[in-house]
Amino acid sequence: MLKEYATSFGVSGCEGEIRNVIKKNVEEIGKVSIDRIGNLIVHKKGKGKRVMIAAHMDEVGFIVTNILSDGRIKFAPVGGIDLKILPSKRVVFGKNKIKGVIGVKPIHLQPQEERNKPFLSKDLFIDIGATSFDEASKYIRIGDYATFESEYIELEEFIKSKALDDRVGCAIITEALKDNYNLDLYGVFTVQEEVGLRGAEVASRTIMPEIAIIIEGTTCADIVKDERDFVTTLGLGPAISLMDRTSAGNLKLIKRIVDVAKKYDIPFQYRKGSVGGNDAGIIHKAGEGCITSTISVPTRYIHSPVSMINKKDYKDTLELLKLVLHSLEVDLDETN
Repeated sequence: MLKEYATSFGVSGCEGEIRNVIKKNVEEIGKVSIDRIGNLIVHKKGKGKRVMIAAHMDEVGFIVTNILSDGRIKFAPVGGIDLKILPSKRVVFGKNKIKGVIGVKPIHLQPQEERNKPFLSKDLFIDIGATSFDEASKYIRIGDYATFESEYIELEEFIKSKALDDRVGCAIITEALKDNYNLDLYGVFTVQEEVGLRGAEVASRTIMPEIAIIIEGTTCADIVKDERDFVTTLGLGPAISLMDRTSAGNLKLIKRIVDVAKKYDIPFQYRKGSVGGNDAGIIHKAGEGCITSTISVPTRYIHSPVSMINKKDYKDTLELLKLVLHSLEVDLDETN
């Protein structure tokens, strides 16, 4: 399932393909609906607390802004992408699966002063092999979306793919929804998280959850030399967020998650630092306020074509989520 999810197309604002893939996997689990902004919502009606589990199905990518007379395609990034990684990366357009490569002026033609400067968006283009505006326009139009072309590969205990942020969360929620809970449970696959948590805002205002748990693929910086820069580490288990740029986790819910992990011997780590954000940043403000926390799968090289996770982290995050949901059948003020 994770392979199917990760390799599907779904740039922010153009999530139709991945939404259809997820819908196929959840339509027998509960009542499925799609709201006007494009969120996919699975409702397993129950008599317990109204709980929302959420993961965003959109990915970073590119949108076509112009087609030049020589057939080169100009673009703008959709979501946060490091421009330094883009030259020579392969891309694929969602509509008709046309493939291209991101180009830039060759190093042989760059003066020394240019070689020492980072590339700007205006310096980059997508080359699909067209030699004129008319030829390129047969396949690509302004407003078309593209994403990284990347093979899903299993490397011993690791998985490498594009879009593990946050197709890993989507796969975990799909699996978790298969259990039955004494909760009024909503599984939400949100749109447009990478461009401002837009789908989560609409969904949370509709559902008005009492409790929400966000499942995310989060930054893993365990390959840098300075340990002070670590956010999470591959292989140490699910990462529990204390706070980030957009929200602070509810302390009672964090305690419940930690207590469950300890009770069932599930390894876990705290997400260090407060950089970044996710759908919790808007969900916690729904209605009179929503008790919210985030559990993440550590993910190296997010927002690139080669993001990487540890298989055991994935498995442990799924198990932890299911156990925490069952624990929420008991009030947060009571002991586990």
